[in-house]
Amino acid sequence: MLSESELKEQTSRCMNCGQPFCHAYGCPLGNLVPDQNRAVAQGDWLRAYALLSENSDFPEFTSRICPALCESSCVHGLDEEAVMVRQSEKRIIETAFENGWVVPRPPEKENGRSAAIVGAGPAGLSAAVTLRRRGWAVTVYERRAGIGGLLRYGIPCFKLDKSLIDRRRTVLEAEGIRFVTGIEVGKDISAEWLARRFDAVVVAIGTPAARDLKIPGRQLHGIHLALELLEGQNRFLTGEIDAPPIDAKGRDVLVIGGGDTGSDCVGTAIRHGAKSVTQIEIMPRPPDERDASTPWPLWPYMLRTSSSHKEGCVRRWNLNSLRFVGEDGVSGVEVEKVEWEFSPEGRPTKFHSVPDTRETIPANLVFLAMGFTGVPASNPIVEQLGLAQTPRTALISDPARHIYCVGDCASGASLVVRALASGKSIPLD
Repeated sequence: MLSESELKEQTSRCMNCGQPFCHAYGCPLGNLVPDQNRAVAQGDWLRAYALLSENSDFPEFTSRICPALCESSCVHGLDEEAVMVRQSEKRIIETAFENGWVVPRPPEKENGRSAAIVGAGPAGLSAAVTLRRRGWAVTVYERRAGIGGLLRYGIPCFKLDKSLIDRRRTVLEAEGIRFVTGIEVGKDISAEWLARRFDAVVVAIGTPAARDLKIPGRQLHGIHLALELLEGQNRFLTGEIDAPPIDAKGRDVLVIGGGDTGSDCVGTAIRHGAKSVTQIEIMPRPPDERDASTPWPLWPYMLRTSSSHKEGCVRRWNLNSLRFVGEDGVSGVEVEKVEWEFSPEGRPTKFHSVPDTRETIPANLVFLAMGFTGVPASNPIVEQLGLAQTPRTALISDPARHIYCVGDCASGASLVVRALASGKSIPLD
């Protein structure tokens, strides 16, 4: 965390633009970034917190894991480094907690209506806070033992300490939000029953279906979906289980998929003491600087290197996985190089194989980190509530029956900050 003097220096760089793109274009929550920056620069931390909490209910999360869309649209980013908004946000919320400014904000008046929220991930928590402050009686149902969704079970502890979730839960419960954990809606209780029991139902179940890699050899031991590693590790570190279900110590680890989830697998495997870690991606290597296809203030298409990568990882691009090799357990992955065709805007569109480039990458532990595909139509909640879906299996709200879908299950897998914004935008007074 930056020192107070460093933060004042950073926030003083904010030029309070006539058109603050960080606020109006960058941040999905619409945070009042220039005003917050001015308050920090003046040392007025209480006012900074008041401004931040106008739009952001969980800044302790976004300041640690959000990729900072606000910074990518900062005017300073045109010719120099953007203002470090995320670091400022982190210091604001931690200062607020330290000084006892973060207090429960129950509604001034109850409205006599009740809402059930299915899923305690970012979107579900955001919807819970929004409805509770409007006077709704809110009950949140979560199938896992703890709340937070991927905040707790997907994002590694080295990126987000889970005590921060517990700290916020205490505040939410004091506001009157009720959490029912260890209960799976659709299995332990019926989603249809919730629709009868409550005045409104909010579905916030994320995108539970991970993209698999159905190539020959997939059945071999030692091949896992990314969340098998990440969830197991987090449950172990938080005391839910006695030992991590997967141990990468002394193993040659291969991560297939070049996004944030893949990076999290890299960092976790390194902490286990893996012998080697390699991450491969079918997409081409992004440019080191902002690509011309994504001019400011768009989110830049460019190479991103996480702290996990810096800890020790071989990264390779333009590799298509053909088959897993091995007898009982996996011993490697056969790959071949590919070349991409690009759109007129400079973005990759389709690829073709490069002849005579096949090779086998040794690996006795493989993690598939290729994103998520949506909500299966066979999901019990979808079936019991009779929800319609888009062609890409996103769920569609049914306002006539007071059923609302928010977050990734309604939009497809995206960022935590967008899930939070989706929960806040729920159209219930």
